[in-house]
Amino acid sequence: MSPLQYIRALLTLLLAAPLTLLFSALTLGDIFLVRRSQQKVQVFPRTWGRLICRLAGAKVRIEGADNLAPDQTYIFVGNHVSQFDIFSFQGYFPHDFRWIAKKELFRIPLFGPAMLRSGIVPIDRSHGREALKSLNRAAEKIAGGTSVLIFPEGTRSPDGRLHPFKTGAVMLAIKAGVPVVPIGFNGTYSILPKGKLLPDHGEIIIRIGAPIPTDSYKSRDKQELADHLHDRVAQLLDSEKK
Repeated sequence: MSPLQYIRALLTLLLAAPLTLLFSALTLGDIFLVRRSQQKVQVFPRTWGRLICRLAGAKVRIEGADNLAPDQTYIFVGNHVSQFDIFSFQGYFPHDFRWIAKKELFRIPLFGPAMLRSGIVPIDRSHGREALKSLNRAAEKIAGGTSVLIFPEGTRSPDGRLHPFKTGAVMLAIKAGVPVVPIGFNGTYSILPKGKLLPDHGEIIIRIGAPIPTDSYKSRDKQELADHLHDRVAQLLDSEKK
C-alpha cells in the first residue's frame, strides 16, 4: 500500500463512524423537520455510501442495469465478501431499495431510529415464533412495494469465494412473491476482506442479473430456489471467486 493510499485508508477508518452518525442525524432531521418521504431521504444514505467509497479510492461500476424495470419491486440477492458491498450498493445502485437488518441494530442510539424511519426492514434472526412473525412482516412490506437486498450466505465470506445459500433468506422471497434479482459483487474483497481494517483502492463492479420469478415456488421448494440463485449469482462473479 502506497503512503497516499495508507493516508486515505486511515481517514476512511477514522471517519466511517462519525459520517454514519452525521448522516443518521441528517436523515432524522429531514424526516421530522422537512417531512420528506422515505424515498426522498435516501439521498443521505446514498451520499454516505459514495463518500466512503471515494475516501478509500474505490471506483464503482454498474453492469446490467437494463435488466431492471424502474417501478418493479424486487428482492436483490448477492454474494457478501466485504463491508464495501454495503457502501458501494448503497451509494451507486440505480434502483430504490431498503436493507434487511437484524433487529439488534435498531437499538443503537441515533443510528437505529434513522434506520427505522428511513424504511430499513427489521428481522429477528433467532429461532421460534418471533422470528417467524418478523419474517412474515418483512415479506408483507416487500409485497407492498419495498425492494430489498439480502445476503443469503448469512455472513461475509472469509476467503472471498461464494458459499452455500441459507434457505431462511430464500423463504422471504417465496413469501413475498416478487421477482428475485441475482447480484454479483466483484472487487470488494480485494479492497477490504473480512478481518482487515484499512481498505485498499480499486474498482468495484456490481453485476445485475436477469430477474427470476418466484410465484411458482412454494415453501417446500426453498432449497431448489436457494441452489438456483446460488448458481445465478456465481455466473456474475469473476471466475476466481466462484
